[in-house]
Amino acid sequence: MIPLLRKAADRIDAANELPGDVLDAMFEARMFKLLLPRSLGGAELMPVEYVQCVEAIAEGDASAAWCMNQGSGCSMAAAYVDPAVAWEVWGGPRDVLAWGQGPGAKTIRAPGGWTVHGSWTFASGSRHATWLGAMCPSFEADGTACVRPDGKPWERTPLFRRDKAKIDDVWGVLGLRGTGSDTYSVDGLFVDEAHTVTREYPPERREDGFLYRFQSMQLYAGGFSSVALGVARAMLDAFIALAKTKSQAWSSEKMRDNQAIQNLIGYWEAVWKAARAGLHQSLRAAWDDVVATGELSLAQKIEIRQATTYAIHASRDLCHAIFHEAGSTAIFNNQPFERRLRDINSVSQQTQGRRTHFETIGLYRLGGEPDMKWL
Repeated sequence: MIPLLRKAADRIDAANELPGDVLDAMFEARMFKLLLPRSLGGAELMPVEYVQCVEAIAEGDASAAWCMNQGSGCSMAAAYVDPAVAWEVWGGPRDVLAWGQGPGAKTIRAPGGWTVHGSWTFASGSRHATWLGAMCPSFEADGTACVRPDGKPWERTPLFRRDKAKIDDVWGVLGLRGTGSDTYSVDGLFVDEAHTVTREYPPERREDGFLYRFQSMQLYAGGFSSVALGVARAMLDAFIALAKTKSQAWSSEKMRDNQAIQNLIGYWEAVWKAARAGLHQSLRAAWDDVVATGELSLAQKIEIRQATTYAIHASRDLCHAIFHEAGSTAIFNNQPFERRLRDINSVSQQTQGRRTHFETIGLYRLGGEPDMKWL
């Protein structure tokens, strides 16, 4: 798929969404079914296998890989709903669920279900999604907050068809343009109880596979960091190809004969390999731990958070170094550098790339209690 995605890159950016031929190829390759339970026709891949698929797609186009990871992470909710509902939402060959962030949104209990009120942003892939989700706090009809049996606030995620929502095209951005991460809203939409889910709430988990002992957070982090790794790998490979033939301005010396260029390639490729290996090792170790104990430990969540954040930062720094050394060639939009620089900087701006995640790791290493929200 990489040649197809690279050829479509300009159209993807111009349309602010994935064009039909790209979607046709991704659906045919089942790229949105990789984390879906096998019982529902999905691949139910191990995390370390899954992120390598995301990385490969990102070598072709970052937006396509981003949408793939967002939709796949959402599909893990299928493990927590009635199978009949899961088949309805994810069973078709082109069915995709998308959702976004909804500060201030809420669900209010109603006879047989809930009424949903709010607006959700950054809904990557929502333009080709068939269903939308709306995670938000839940309230009784009298306004009191719903509480789970364990005493925690009860958040429900209603699932509804995309045509039930008002869609606002707000996606004018630097990079990852093809994700079409629009804003959507509903006001008073009724959703029956069966089409709501408490995400990653063990008492409601219906799938026994070890994959669903992970939270979508770890798969989002692993996938989005692999988008960064794929972009960085493509950037590095393009620079190596350029350096083999290009001479610097006012010089007969080939770039390949310049020791600074040789050092740059040797160093940043080592950084890329280390970041990738660290990510894969953290996911393998977490998988082994889950198989052995049945649960994902805090220690393993910490390892994944550290590896994923580092992979994003290392990939961004690599792309900046490569872009500079490619010289004036890199600034032209018909060259394979400018778009990737925009994409990698947009990847690193997302919550998975926050520098404060390193503070969380450091706090944990020093014996403190980390904020579990981002683990």
